[in-house]
Amino acid sequence: MDGQTGGPFPQIHRDRNCIEKPATLTSNEVMNPDLLLSNRPSRRQVLVAGAAGALSLPALLKANAGTTRQAKSCIFIYQYGGLSQLDSWDPKPNAPEELRGPYKPIATTVPGFRVGELMPQLAQRADKYAIIRSMTHQMPTHDIANRMLLAGQSKPPEMSATPVGAIITKLKPATGSVPSHVWLQKFGGGAMPPEPTYVTGGMFGPSQSPLVIGNSHDDNLSMPGYRVRALDTAEGNPPDRVRERLRLLNDMDSPTQSSGMDRYREKAADLLTGTKAREAFNMEREPASLRDRYGRNPMGQNLLLARRLIEAGTRLVSVVAWTGLAPSEKFMSIETWDMHGNAGISIFGNGWNGLGWALPRCDLAVSALLDDLETRGLLDSTLVVLIGEFGRTPRISKGGSAIGRDHWPHVYSAMLAGGGIRGGTIFGASDKTAAYVKDRPVALEDFSATVLHAMDIPAETRISPDGFTLPASTGKPVADLFG
Repeated sequence: MDGQTGGPFPQIHRDRNCIEKPATLTSNEVMNPDLLLSNRPSRRQVLVAGAAGALSLPALLKANAGTTRQAKSCIFIYQYGGLSQLDSWDPKPNAPEELRGPYKPIATTVPGFRVGELMPQLAQRADKYAIIRSMTHQMPTHDIANRMLLAGQSKPPEMSATPVGAIITKLKPATGSVPSHVWLQKFGGGAMPPEPTYVTGGMFGPSQSPLVIGNSHDDNLSMPGYRVRALDTAEGNPPDRVRERLRLLNDMDSPTQSSGMDRYREKAADLLTGTKAREAFNMEREPASLRDRYGRNPMGQNLLLARRLIEAGTRLVSVVAWTGLAPSEKFMSIETWDMHGNAGISIFGNGWNGLGWALPRCDLAVSALLDDLETRGLLDSTLVVLIGEFGRTPRISKGGSAIGRDHWPHVYSAMLAGGGIRGGTIFGASDKTAAYVKDRPVALEDFSATVLHAMDIPAETRISPDGFTLPASTGKPVADLFG
């Protein structure tokens, strides 16, 4: 059932993927280890190539953007609203009561690392993930902060900025007849970012837009009998007729027209007429016990579908971490983690907008995902990210008719697992009240560069049409998280 804990997965152990290094190193690489991490060309390479006329600088940069490690997939989970760092990944038991809250820290499988008591399942799997305790920026407004997270920028980006997800799917598209990027559960509520900032492909255009499943609160996988209809063809147009019409359309195009469109039409035809994507979306293929293990709520069922999609070959699945409604509650918002107390529910309460309801369901779903991926041999090749747009204030305050914590971007936490991440790693630190960064701050640029690095995309990869001016990220990967 929804409150079930534990899990049916057998425990297996695998070596984590490590960054491959060249068999021999140049003196420049020995003196500059970052060259190994970023794969950027050396000054000597640029000069030699220029003198020989063998390779233009844009082409050289593009050539060096390739990687030697296996391509990865990613499940990116958005704790929309902003999780309290003090009550989860960064408890402060020695802080005054009005700051620390009522929850006690509990031990994990990693010596010296403790988490909030509402996350017992993740506490037992601490060797599988890393925590950044020093995420930071300066924007306390939901919609803008989410746009910043989506674009990997510490300042408000242009509305047309290219999301990191579009960069991933442009450079690492799915190779089979499945969508490259699926977005599960739209943002909702008054603080959501504008749709164009996350359901479009930015500079890459509609071809890099995600397939969106779950358009509203009453359109989600936890509903009894729910069926994904995104790949349904129009009534009276069975799959064979759709494919025949696309073939006729291709025949009518001129050679110059068809050369640029054939691959997109073929992809569309494969999605609409093939069986692989449809089978991945068919949740009825999963045993009831496994669906229970993930949790019979929107977040749990979306993460189970995310695993199915990754297993089928989808490159990126984005999931909004909406944990649904408590019994007898009426729908208000999917901003689960925006816990001011102004929804009439205390941040420490058991309603939809309280940690007592949301965090155990998140704990259940994410721990089930990690176990499931590992059991199926997918964890090493799948990056799992769990992060909100910011954290919450150390001080507990009255937020209307109940108590809460307000928006706080100055320091917060993020979890990463799989995809070459070294489990059991704690990076960075906050001060004694989790109010500001004490050590090793991580900006959104660095976070996006870290995600891209795990996906075998060096931050220096040029993504602009000229192949030269615009890098995938201006940040630097957090190298200590890998290995």
